Amino acid sequence: MKKILIAACVGLACFCSSCTDTGTTSTTEKKDNSAMEKNMAANDVISKAFETGDVKGIDSVVADDFVDHTDHGDVNGRDSLKAMVNMVHTMMKDMKMETLHNLGDDEYVSGWMRYSGTSDGSMGMPKGPFDMHAIELTKFKDGKAVEHWSFMDMRDMMKMMQSPPPNMDKMNKMDTSKMKK
Repeated sequence: MKKILIAACVGLACFCSSCTDTGTTSTTEKKDNSAMEKNMAANDVISKAFETGDVKGIDSVVADDFVDHTDHGDVNGRDSLKAMVNMVHTMMKDMKMETLHNLGDDEYVSGWMRYSGTSDGSMGMPKGPFDMHAIELTKFKDGKAVEHWSFMDMRDMMKMMQSPPPNMDKMNKMDTSKMKK
């Protein structure tokens, strides 16, 4: 009987603690939510710049000391981001961006993105059509982007490579059923 009573009390406590009263939101929660909304809106401005090639809004949402962490090393400064927007628009004039999902908080915004269009063969991509996915992660401070990372889907990277890496055929044919788990 004691076990049932204890289990019922624990269940009731969990149920009561999971209920929230929307009328009693703390100032901290409102501040965090406001920062998140500001970061999400700033992230949208950056995405629109890549989509349209128009960099006018970048100054208001990207810090002067912005750092883009790329596969070729860190690229510093807001002007470097503007140059990247212009370069992408020059080399992939018909690029389309689709946001599949966005997540954000008071410090980071991440977007699961789909990019499609036609490459002119520069920027490490083969010439011709492309369709790829990536996670774009941006760190914000005081409502401005301060750092950025991009994580591309490995399958999309492999499709874009001119030739498969060595031993890829062996890896694809490997029998994994006998491997230790």
